[in-house]
Amino acid sequence: MYRFVLTRQWVCLTLVALVLIPVMVKLGFWQFHRHEHRVAQNELIAANLDAAPVPVTELTSPGHTVPRSDRWRSVTATGTFDAEHEVVVRMRTNGNDSVGFHVLTPLVLTDGRVVLVNRGWVEGGDDPRAYPPVPAPPAGEVTVTGRLKPDETSGGSGIKDRKGLPDRQVMLINSEQQARALGKPVLGGYLELTAPEPAGGRPEPIGAPDHDSIGAHMAYAVQWWLFAAGVPVGWVVLVRRERRDREAEAARTGAGDREAVSA
Repeated sequence: MYRFVLTRQWVCLTLVALVLIPVMVKLGFWQFHRHEHRVAQNELIAANLDAAPVPVTELTSPGHTVPRSDRWRSVTATGTFDAEHEVVVRMRTNGNDSVGFHVLTPLVLTDGRVVLVNRGWVEGGDDPRAYPPVPAPPAGEVTVTGRLKPDETSGGSGIKDRKGLPDRQVMLINSEQQARALGKPVLGGYLELTAPEPAGGRPEPIGAPDHDSIGAHMAYAVQWWLFAAGVPVGWVVLVRRERRDREAEAARTGAGDREAVSA
């Protein structure tokens, strides 16, 4: 009755089904792990944003790589802004997806070391190679609060560090690059300024990271698992339909033979 499943066509179909099932299950677990990672990342960001600020020197030092566990930590730093060596970071967007610059200002700490402070976003002018109008940072000794971020790299940011850029423009926020330019020890990573707020709202402060959205990874995982469960069900349906069609064809053939004999 089911000998047709041993034909070449059905053997190939069965092998394809057997391959699809584990592949779909694996894809489902891949999406599930992405969901777990997103949830853990959101919890980490929320915890670090809510944590009490600590001095930046407790979490980083020159040449230090900011670990994932310290990203977005609220930190403080006291020093004097070095506006003379301020640079802008090209191709950055604000909340409205307008392309402009981030303003990166060195803050010279009381011990002579430097921490990079991203003061926020400014719009670009008509000439993208010209230095944009940037409000001056506060004068004198200041205490700033910000979110600790790791150095940007070409591989991690998707932006290649280009040579031949206009004066005082960079593509990446990188403490080692700025340390070479300043000739001073620069703490690893940088701060996204949150306080004090800039006068007149310029530079435009950088918003806190999204840590509420979990995406659709869990839904995708369930879909893949449902697809995997549907493969054997579909196989059984096709087998039964094939058997029914063969039986109907055999019945028609038998009836035709009997009619021919009778005639």
